[in-house]
Amino acid sequence: MIRVASYNIRKCIGTDRLRRPERILDVLAEIDADVVALQEADRRFGLRKSALPLEMIAARTDYVAVAFDTRAQSIGWHGNAVLVKRSHMVLDHAILAIPAVEPRGAVVADIAIRGTGLRIVGMHLDLSGLRRRQQVRHILGQIEQRAPLMPTILMGDLNEWSRHGGSLVEFSGHHIAPTGPSFHSRRPVARLDRIITSHDLLVSDSGTHQSPVSRRASDHLPIWADVALR
Repeated sequence: MIRVASYNIRKCIGTDRLRRPERILDVLAEIDADVVALQEADRRFGLRKSALPLEMIAARTDYVAVAFDTRAQSIGWHGNAVLVKRSHMVLDHAILAIPAVEPRGAVVADIAIRGTGLRIVGMHLDLSGLRRRQQVRHILGQIEQRAPLMPTILMGDLNEWSRHGGSLVEFSGHHIAPTGPSFHSRRPVARLDRIITSHDLLVSDSGTHQSPVSRRASDHLPIWADVALR
């Protein structure tokens, strides 16, 4: 069984408006996922440096950030980053270009986990809703063209308030894990964050991680899923 998670960390600014990256890392330790897709992982202005200091990730966790080779002090692309346990191997990675009105993007990393190859896609879609369906089509189109074909998990903040419609209809043939509402972390009512798997993967369990720390660390709660090959 492989555990994956997705977390919009809001640049490590909590519901108390304090930037406390150590709280995000404490939440990740509670979930203990093999792979984590992060959104809003980099600061918005200036050098776009990582909101999670690399030295803090190394000192406090068993994770390494997939090197997407964007800016020197950044760990992602438009805030999208992927953390992987040190014991797993990153086989390949890339930035996915998507049409956007706002600064939005997606990333992909192929990872070998205990003998299983997985394609992990992290994404943060349009807030306004003008481009979300188009963005999903672009992401899926680029993934389908990547060789070799691999079991795929797409994760991130879709900004989709609809439970079944909107951009979700573009994932026909995929499975959307029933993770539950993740926004707002103090009173979660919206399923903005999603984990979506290809048909060759089985989701045995999934949920939204709620704890005293996760309710303060960001305005989103992290979501997780346990997956295995069918």
